[in-house]
Amino acid sequence: MRERALAIRSEGPVRAVQSLRDYEPGDQVRARLQLSGRGLFRKPTAGVDVRGDGTFMPFKGGVVREELDPTHHDTPFDLVRETLEAEER
Repeated sequence: MRERALAIRSEGPVRAVQSLRDYEPGDQVRARLQLSGRGLFRKPTAGVDVRGDGTFMPFKGGVVREELDPTHHDTPFDLVRETLEAEER
């Protein structure tokens, strides 16, 4: 996931979009990378959104996503790994 996210970010920022309202690069999700853990019915899911401005936003959940705060982690990818490991228990 880390390699793919870095490759997407290296493509450069996206342009602002004007539609019914203005969407700045930081408001846009350029790519969503998601992993699922083990489980029979409700598999734990977490991933990283690559924003249009090149930032990474970790999240957990599939259909209903919750953004995670990466402040106390070295990288957002570490937080995704820890989230999946904790939810598999």
